Amino acid sequence: MFVELPNELIFFSAGAFLLGWILATISSSLGARYRARKRDPRDDRIRALEAELRIAKAERSDARSDAEKLEETLKETTIGLERRDNVISEQQAKLEKVSSDLKDSVLKTRELRAELTERATQNVHAEAKIREVQTELSVAQASTDMIATGVLDYSFVPDEEDADDAARVFHDALGRLGKAST
Repeated sequence: MFVELPNELIFFSAGAFLLGWILATISSSLGARYRARKRDPRDDRIRALEAELRIAKAERSDARSDAEKLEETLKETTIGLERRDNVISEQQAKLEKVSSDLKDSVLKTRELRAELTERATQNVHAEAKIREVQTELSVAQASTDMIATGVLDYSFVPDEEDADDAARVFHDALGRLGKAST
């Protein structure tokens, strides 16, 4: 078909096509500039929302990583608190045990003090009895010595009963001395 058409017509058609293409390009670039000047506010809103969405996604991923770190920290803290509570419970049990041991020791100490006080009282009574017996014994010894030396001269001769009485007094004094020492 091109062969039958004259060459000039083919060149004119190609030129018209080329000219149309050039005019269309120029027209579209001018139209784009015009459209860029007079954009639809909805397009701006869409772009702003898309930007906010990208920012929100980035913040969400950061927040998730922070939340995971906080969860790990919370787990570690919880474990630490449980360990601390166990240690505190053990320390309280030890404290209660020591406290009860101390109370028992105080009670035993009081009992021992009371016993020592009682023994000291018994010792004081025993010493008083020993002194009393020693006094009686020394009096008996002195009277025996006086009778033996003749300082005490009775008009009568001592009987065996008097000698037995003196021996009995002497033995009683010795017996009291033995009881007081126990």
